[in-house]
Amino acid sequence: MDGSFILPAIILVPLIGAILTLFMGGEKQKYARIVAFVFTLITLGLTAIIMLGGDDLSQFDFSANWIDSAGLKMGLLFTVDGLSILMVFLTAVLEVIVVAFSYKEGDRPNYFFTLLLAIEVGLMGVYTAADYFLFYIMWEITLIPMYFLISWYGGPRRHYSAIKFFIYTHVASLVMLIGIFALAFQAAEINGGVVDFSFAAITQASPFFNEVFQTLVFGLLFFGFAVKMPAVPFHTWLPDAHTEAPTAGSVLLAGVMLKMGSYGIIRVCIENLELGAQNWQSIMIFMGLLAMIYGAYACIAQRDLKKMVAYSSISHMGLVMVSMGCLTTTGIEFAIFQMFAHGLISAMLFMVCGMAGHNIGTREIPLLGGMAGKMPIYATFMMFAFMASLGLPGLIGFWGEFGIVYAFYDWCVDNDVIYLLVFCLLSLLLTAGYYLFAMQRTLFGRLTKKIDLTHVHDVDKIEAICLGVLALLVVLYGVWPELALTMINLYSFPGVI
Repeated sequence: MDGSFILPAIILVPLIGAILTLFMGGEKQKYARIVAFVFTLITLGLTAIIMLGGDDLSQFDFSANWIDSAGLKMGLLFTVDGLSILMVFLTAVLEVIVVAFSYKEGDRPNYFFTLLLAIEVGLMGVYTAADYFLFYIMWEITLIPMYFLISWYGGPRRHYSAIKFFIYTHVASLVMLIGIFALAFQAAEINGGVVDFSFAAITQASPFFNEVFQTLVFGLLFFGFAVKMPAVPFHTWLPDAHTEAPTAGSVLLAGVMLKMGSYGIIRVCIENLELGAQNWQSIMIFMGLLAMIYGAYACIAQRDLKKMVAYSSISHMGLVMVSMGCLTTTGIEFAIFQMFAHGLISAMLFMVCGMAGHNIGTREIPLLGGMAGKMPIYATFMMFAFMASLGLPGLIGFWGEFGIVYAFYDWCVDNDVIYLLVFCLLSLLLTAGYYLFAMQRTLFGRLTKKIDLTHVHDVDKIEAICLGVLALLVVLYGVWPELALTMINLYSFPGVI
């Protein structure tokens, strides 16, 4: 056992919190939200120590033997670098936000907050694991509580959506596991026979993987990660899951769980399979452009606010796919930045969409209208979130989209395919169109008479604080993007051309 205990602690703290809230039945249920909030706050504090710890992130590395016998080696290895640190911070922030935002949850609150904390355990494990088998276990840990969160606390079609979510993502993760085993066994032949699942052992052997092996294994791993992003045509589970999930589930799903896919593509595929990445580059670019256009176009046809935002996530994650597909330092850098930016913005989007259902009584766009006069604070946050997502300068979304377009432009010029830039720009125009259209129909115009407005109420203090914190971060990183880029630059970009 060696290294700092902070990284294991950010996994153990929410795990302890999950166990405590699980057994807070009966009269103790009303205290589950307080316990959950305290434990997520502690985790955020530990994450802040990492964020403020300086440029040498290796000081937080942790290693301990797990299995080391019969030619098999697995370790409890945890690390953080420029690729993962913003995802760790984002997870910690959003967990605090969703626990506070869900303070009104009255249906078996102890189980509800247990599931939220269990998801945090898995997410922190995925983003800090430095052993592939540990990475896979943590990956699976995120799926199970999210399945129950949708199935127990979701909308009318929650059981269908939960099963669809689990089947898609679990099958994809099994394919990913085959790719991980292929990497480990191939690396063992090169390194001397010991099947070592550590990141370091496989990275050491990766330059000696032949091109055919890299291309085939890249395909297996890419499929597993692309389903999670999700990339078109593997996206159909996402709109259903978002529409039926409770607000807290949608925030975590869009904010940090989708990023597991793009994180895996960079961390596993591009880092270790450079030749495979080059052979799959055209497919990555094509799938990214397809997701951008399809997702944005589908948004225009949606009647449900939440489903519209779900399709917008597909479009914005398409931007990330295109940026990764460039296989350049700039492309990878702004793919990571966009992952972080979309995490903050999508959290705000799903919170305001969830509040439409709770505070107004419907999320149906045609039934709404004139809500700005009835709910001025709500309207302000909705407009802010929409503007951030469409890339308004001065907000964090602008820098992610600007950097990706810049990276893609360079790639198009180098490969003499400048005409492809039209698809990227078309996606940005469609994004502005569907957000402004939805905002006009929902917030402005005559006050709707299609629904009962008797019980409509504006955001309360806790909801306003939660949205305000996210808005502050969106502005902070929008005005000062170097705060995020400095952290990202701590990551050395391997496997880029």
